[in-house]
Amino acid sequence: MEINKRIDEMRDELIASTQEVVKIKSVEEEKKEGMPFGEGPAKALECALKISEKLGFKTANIDNYAGYAEYGEGDDYVAVLGHLDVVPEGDGWKHPAYGAEIHDGKMYARGTLDDKGPIMAALYGLKAIKDAGLKLNKRVRVIFGTNEETGSKEIEYYLEKEKAPVLGFTPDAEYPIINGEKGITIFNIVKDLNAKSNGNIIINTIKGGNAANMVPDKCHAELTAKNPQEIVKAAEEFVKKTGYDIKVEVEGNKVNVKSVGMSAHGSLPHLGKNAIMQLFAFLLELNLGKCDVADFIRFMNENVGMETHGESFGVCLEDEASGKLSFNIGVVDINEEKALMTLNLRYPVTKKLDDMMNPFNAKIDGTGIRVENFVHQEPLYFEPEHPLIKSLQKVYKEQTGEEAKLLSIGGGTYAKEMPNIVAFGPIFPGKPDLDHQPNEYIEIEDLILNAKIYGHAIYELAK
Repeated sequence: MEINKRIDEMRDELIASTQEVVKIKSVEEEKKEGMPFGEGPAKALECALKISEKLGFKTANIDNYAGYAEYGEGDDYVAVLGHLDVVPEGDGWKHPAYGAEIHDGKMYARGTLDDKGPIMAALYGLKAIKDAGLKLNKRVRVIFGTNEETGSKEIEYYLEKEKAPVLGFTPDAEYPIINGEKGITIFNIVKDLNAKSNGNIIINTIKGGNAANMVPDKCHAELTAKNPQEIVKAAEEFVKKTGYDIKVEVEGNKVNVKSVGMSAHGSLPHLGKNAIMQLFAFLLELNLGKCDVADFIRFMNENVGMETHGESFGVCLEDEASGKLSFNIGVVDINEEKALMTLNLRYPVTKKLDDMMNPFNAKIDGTGIRVENFVHQEPLYFEPEHPLIKSLQKVYKEQTGEEAKLLSIGGGTYAKEMPNIVAFGPIFPGKPDLDHQPNEYIEIEDLILNAKIYGHAIYELAK
């Protein structure tokens, strides 16, 4: 087909344009005059729009929040939505993180895969349609976002100024097609601690975890004990029994207990080991006496423990499209006044928030535990028969020869921010997901194949 032939002819241009844009360090920085997310993202946007102009597209810069390259006529438009901002490069790179060097058929740089390479591939896919003179019935916009990694605030701004697309995709996940993204909640559960311990062991503080959406790999408790050796002995027996990594240090009558687990993403808590809940399990082995903090620890042990789907809490929702609810305790902060935990629950795509929160609230009723700082993102779900899904499946099969299976994920993509969009590529099945990793790269052949798939997908949606 002409689209593929034209992309092959533009191969070197596509590679060079991708290199040009990934060389710009576009991590969010302090806001500057006319640069809502700092200099880096604004520079990357300017670069992408210059490339788009050179390719003959009409362009627009929406106050450095976002911009787009546009082609075609018509009231309605089809969109490809990608982002030019990146996460910090971090350490451990074998090639310069913004060098865009090519080694063994791979281009190395932060953003090659997430998401500058894929959005350049889509831009060249549209250029191939333009050069082939293919007739479209809808306008097409390749939209460049600049804040996906730190809040997607630019999409809100874009939608205040522009109408939404009627159909489209974001090249910022994996193939074949992600038609479902779970509902995401992050919130605190809080209990005031009034009744203090009268036992031999007093809990002064418990702290652990970094973020709601990470399985905590460390948690630490500071206790005061009349007989610290009792705790040392209990820890030895507990470690033998469970295999958990619990260490105890004694200084006079102060006892420090450290729990080490294994981190994982909050959407996949079963892949980690929760250091907070390991520590809670150990504390229940001790004689904590009658007090509010002991009641809180007991409640969490009995109703969560090391479970990751909310079974004992009564919130283990499940559907065929996206599997079971995920239940992650990400942060704990307990002092003498208050117990606070930050939870990240993600519920199946065909369920409603009330399906989860009604049983959740029933479970904490009468315990003195309350919910605070509740943040919610609705699930996203496109039925398998939806025209957008059918069109993308057809293109994927034609271009790769593989069946386009539908995926549902626990994470959230740009598709949740912009109406009528699903996540489509760029990572092929079996290939590593190098997003946010050191030595992020895109294989040159994958960059080219993405351009072909995206070109055909745009044509299919806009013809």
